[in-house]
Amino acid sequence: MQGELESWITRVLRLKEPVQLVCAGRTDAGVHARGQVAHLDLDPTVISDGSDELTTRLNKVLGGDCIVRRISTAPPGFDARFAAIWRRYVYRLSDAGVPPDPLYRYQIAQVRSDVDLARLNEGAATLLGLRDFGAFCRRRDGASTIRTLLELTGRRLPSGPMAGVIECTVRADAFCHSMVRSLVGALVAVAAGQRDHEWLAAITKRHVRDSTITVMPAAGLTLEEVGYPADYELAMRVLEARATREASRS
Repeated sequence: MQGELESWITRVLRLKEPVQLVCAGRTDAGVHARGQVAHLDLDPTVISDGSDELTTRLNKVLGGDCIVRRISTAPPGFDARFAAIWRRYVYRLSDAGVPPDPLYRYQIAQVRSDVDLARLNEGAATLLGLRDFGAFCRRRDGASTIRTLLELTGRRLPSGPMAGVIECTVRADAFCHSMVRSLVGALVAVAAGQRDHEWLAAITKRHVRDSTITVMPAAGLTLEEVGYPADYELAMRVLEARATREASRS
């Protein structure tokens, strides 16, 4: 989707050089993004008709798989990726007692076992905080797997078209590759009685990917929201984030 949006921005604005978006977070193939944030550098005179007009023009050509909700001038120091202080994902799944609505089959993963939410949330509480999540990540050369997990909870929707579906909310300062789907996979294994809490505690202490963790399907995952500090803190946040990333590579 990023490539398609870049292509259409270039064409709609009739730019000589292709634009390059910087996104708040990269998602695996098949993962949805409802709250993605991106920035790009443009000469202000290029958008002669205003940002609302550009939003309308882009949505006419992008098709149904991708829409632009809002375009605005970024405050000084803003960086969609490095200025972010947290990202919030929601993983949606249906267990044995809740057949998924066919209309939502591309947004909900199917789990064949019954999921005990009390066990899931008990295990989730032990994963919160600052730690090395290497056991839950596909390691990339030079990339740190140390993250601060701010929120991890599961709940069953009480009503509406997705009634009975389980939503696992995962919020952290940043995520590494496959981290959310691996966290949910580990918790579902515990909640379904396939693993115990001692297993979860043991793998959490490991700093390399654990092959016993099931990575959940991409379709159930959605990037819902990205959080940023106040405008006057943006530049400092970018410097801190870049410094942390450089330190992890050294």
